[in-house]
Amino acid sequence: MNWKGVLPAVTTNLKTDLSVDHEAFAAHCRWMIDSGCTGIVCCGSLGEAQTLSFDEKIAVVRTAVSAVGARAPVVLGIASLSTLEAVAMAKAAEQAGAQGLMVLPPYVYTSDWREMKAYVSAVIAATRLSCMLYNNPPAYKTDFLPDQIAELAKEHANLHAVKESSGDVRRVTAIRAAVGRRLEIAVGMDDAIVEGIYAGATGWIAGLVNAYPAESVALFDLASRGDKARAAVLYEWFLPLLRLDTVPKFVQHIKWIQAEVGRGTPFTRPPRLPLAGVDLELTQAVLAKARQDHPKL
Repeated sequence: MNWKGVLPAVTTNLKTDLSVDHEAFAAHCRWMIDSGCTGIVCCGSLGEAQTLSFDEKIAVVRTAVSAVGARAPVVLGIASLSTLEAVAMAKAAEQAGAQGLMVLPPYVYTSDWREMKAYVSAVIAATRLSCMLYNNPPAYKTDFLPDQIAELAKEHANLHAVKESSGDVRRVTAIRAAVGRRLEIAVGMDDAIVEGIYAGATGWIAGLVNAYPAESVALFDLASRGDKARAAVLYEWFLPLLRLDTVPKFVQHIKWIQAEVGRGTPFTRPPRLPLAGVDLELTQAVLAKARQDHPKL
């Protein structure tokens, strides 16, 4: 399992009847890898995991594995309201051919470290798959602190990475101080990617990559190589788009842009509704300017 580089948190392609479009999803996964991405992360928040059934998620994994073959690893986001289901999902993902798991805290239950440690430990220990811990306190209210992450890393040999989405780039440095090189650190917020890399991150679980994969890979590579001047130019162009990844309607924004660039449909499952009003106007304006000012790669 390679947790370095750009790993798209892929959207889940839906048909007009809101069923999963597996053919379109497979093509999308292949486009991501053809563009230089290093893996596929299925059924994360951007993949609308909250609205997919257990069986749908495993079917999505099988489609991704079949689509990319040995070219890149496939990861399943493990998000469940119960430990029992999360463990079962991890085992089913392994059987379906996934090579990694992205372990989220429960969506609606915020608790103390004792309970959260028991939950994520059960999922990590359920298989031999390489695991990434997903820390996103703005969205899920549970905050995995650097010392707690280090504690998990000591107890679980197959915990290999952490997705850091606290919004505080100092966390990258703090996690690195706590775990050394034991874990890879991935940036989970699109509009913090360059700062995160400069702080020591080695991966990007990316969102706008679903519409702009070549630009995402170029930005990651420039920043990772320390080509700050060229990275700054590309980042300045990209930031208005990347900021759409960190707002409540990020799924609708990104899917709408995908559709506009000819790489998907804008359909989302309720309670998410199609963009309208000021939200649609914002996305239209951001995309229009991005197209007008698109830099040469």
